[in-house]
Order: sequence, then C-alpha cells, then structure tokens
Amino acid sequence: MPAVVSEHELLVENLCTAFENECTARARYITFAEVADGEGWHGIASLFRATARAEGVHAANHGRILHQLGGSTEFLPRPTEIRATIHNVRTALAAELLEVDTMYPVFLAHAREARDIAVVRAFTWALAAEKTHARLFNEALALLELGLEDSWATMERDFCVCPVCGYTSENPYEAETCPACYCAWSRFETCH
Repeated sequence: MPAVVSEHELLVENLCTAFENECTARARYITFAEVADGEGWHGIASLFRATARAEGVHAANHGRILHQLGGSTEFLPRPTEIRATIHNVRTALAAELLEVDTMYPVFLAHAREARDIAVVRAFTWALAAEKTHARLFNEALALLELGLEDSWATMERDFCVCPVCGYTSENPYEAETCPACYCAWSRFETCH
C-alpha cells in the first residue's frame, strides 16, 4: 500500500525541487554569460547575467520558506554542458519553458490546495519572472538564428531585475511598480 504524502511534505519536496532548479539555473547562466561575451554576443550575455540574478532571487525566496518548514537547502548543482551561445540559449529557453508550462503550475496547484500563502506567493512571483525569461530567450534565439549582429544581441544591454521577486524587464521605465509583486520600480537592479 503506497504511503500518503502529507501536504507539508509535498510543499517541502516542491520547494526543494524549485530551490535546486533555481540555484542550478543561476550557476548555468553565469557560465553561459561568459561564453556569450567571449563570442561577441554581449547583449545576450547581459540577458544571462540578469536572468542569473533573478534565479538567485527565486532561490533565496524558496530557501527562506524551506528553512521555515524545516527543509534543507544543501545540494550540489547539476553539471551543465557548456557549448556555443546558440545552443546555450536553446538550453535556457527549454529550461524556462519547462518551469512555465509544467513545474510552477503544478507546484502552485499543490500550494493552493495546502492554502500556504507564502509558498503560493513565491511560486507565483517566480512563474511571472520565468515567463519574461522565456520571452526574452525566445527573442535572443531568433536573433541568433537569423545571425543579426546589428541588434541588441551583440551590444551590451541593461536589464532590470526586481530584488523582491526576480521579475525581469528590458525596459528601464516599464511601470511605477513591479507587475508581479508591486515593489517600487525605483528599487529594481540594473544588470548589464
């Protein structure tokens, strides 16, 4: 007879998975940024750095709740194959889409069933940011596939990252507040 997993155990398990994914993504994107800079794709390198910062915000949010629920944040990041920037962007896009289409929606449903407001908030914020990451990586991939070297892909570009939820934007004046968590836009960090 299979064991029944309590709501608390499922939340901790989901938070651990999300925490590990975000930490691994952060490390991966830092390395991908170095490769992109080396290949002359400075705008894409800026996107990788901004996304790495956002993933760090998500990991910190998940980690705080994990500690409160008695979970552990100790783990070893999964190794990532480092290749040319076009392949690295495809890898990043696939990872972001997995989080947007599968991981966070499932985890959010569990958190809502458990009525854990803190977990719902953290997962909702992460999902909103991951959607922007997927959109930006999709745009970067199109520029790479078309070989458009006279585009933002080759020029250093600033991206704005919310320090509370990790929402990421290419527009420095998008709004007065973060569309995900309502943090003042003036508090956003500029990554380049």
